[in-house]
Amino acid sequence: MAKATVKKKDEVILALKAIAEEKGISEEMLFETLEDAMIAAYKKNYVSSGSQNVRVNIDRETGEIKVFSLRQVVEEVQDDQDEITLEEAKAIHPKYELLDFVENEVTPANFARVAAQSAKQIVTQRIKEAERSILYNQYHEKEFDVITGTVQRKDKGNIYIDLGKTETVLTPSEQIPGENYEFNDKILLYIVEVKQNPKGPMISVSRTHPGLVKRLFEKEVPEIYDGIVEIKAISREAGSRTKIAVHSNDPEVEPMGACVGPRGTRVQNIVNELRNEKIDIIRWSKDPKEFIANALSPAKVLDVIIIEDGNSCKVIVDDNQLSLAIGKEGQNVRLAAKLTGWKIDIKSKKQYEADLAAREELKSVEVEASEVPDTEVNAPDLNEEIEVEAEVLVGETLPETESEVEPSDEDEDK
Repeated sequence: MAKATVKKKDEVILALKAIAEEKGISEEMLFETLEDAMIAAYKKNYVSSGSQNVRVNIDRETGEIKVFSLRQVVEEVQDDQDEITLEEAKAIHPKYELLDFVENEVTPANFARVAAQSAKQIVTQRIKEAERSILYNQYHEKEFDVITGTVQRKDKGNIYIDLGKTETVLTPSEQIPGENYEFNDKILLYIVEVKQNPKGPMISVSRTHPGLVKRLFEKEVPEIYDGIVEIKAISREAGSRTKIAVHSNDPEVEPMGACVGPRGTRVQNIVNELRNEKIDIIRWSKDPKEFIANALSPAKVLDVIIIEDGNSCKVIVDDNQLSLAIGKEGQNVRLAAKLTGWKIDIKSKKQYEADLAAREELKSVEVEASEVPDTEVNAPDLNEEIEVEAEVLVGETLPETESEVEPSDEDEDK
């Protein structure tokens, strides 16, 4: 009988180790979970009155289970079920000091069998919680990185993707326009955010995020991965075009050439992954004029004029370069503005010269107007003259007395 009991305990140990390996959970965490569950089972089934302060220990090698009641060493006992005096404690063993706990084994008969039934639900729940926590940590570490998933199904525009241990959803707003996804397709995804959830981690993924392009370049270009070439900025309109600004920290390494690769193989691999999305690789510069001019590639820029009163500039290009600089539906200048962080106003050379001529003409008119001699009449002198004349007239027509003016003989006859 004893051998059977030992064998059963060994089976428990083996089962715990197997679960730990399968679920990716530490063995110690499983043992501690089981011990906590057995404490709850002991209190539920064996404690009606008396001490509630107990400890369960499971031998990590044999699986033997023991229950100990705990009493704390105090100067004055208030509750003899949970406390013991220092004198009594030292009588048990001299090692005990104040605030230590004195243990006494109280393992009931057949406790393992009874506790196993009660602990099963708690252990199962803890294992599920541990799995969710481990899964969350695994994907949280990959936040802002790329991961490969397998397309499982489509529903109302959403693409459900299997990531191996969990599933995620690629929403329509995060899908590359015009890209088709078929069952069992392997696709590369950028992890935008990972949130903890009672049912498991919520993983937000994207195919349109500029971070996807950055990670693809890091995978394809060793110089970027090693930090020799640095990606300074990215602007993207997914499915259509991307601009990426790069800079070399080593004067002997040409950043654009490193990104393009031998015969364009490196950048072509990225283009293929993005379903033929166009990629402009430009040289970054700390000089804003040079950076803005480079950002408008493939158009050739004649001049960049920085406007002092704000983060804006005026760009001058040849007449035949204007449409190329602006791009189809304004895409090229729009991406360049996002890449550089500057407001860009593009003018052809002809337009700019016409604007200059108009301003010069307006300026000359203002100068001519300012040179016209002052011909204004002196108002005070004129008023003085009018007043004098008025006095003369009044003197001729009004009587000298202050009395009412009498009608003339001519008036009386009338």
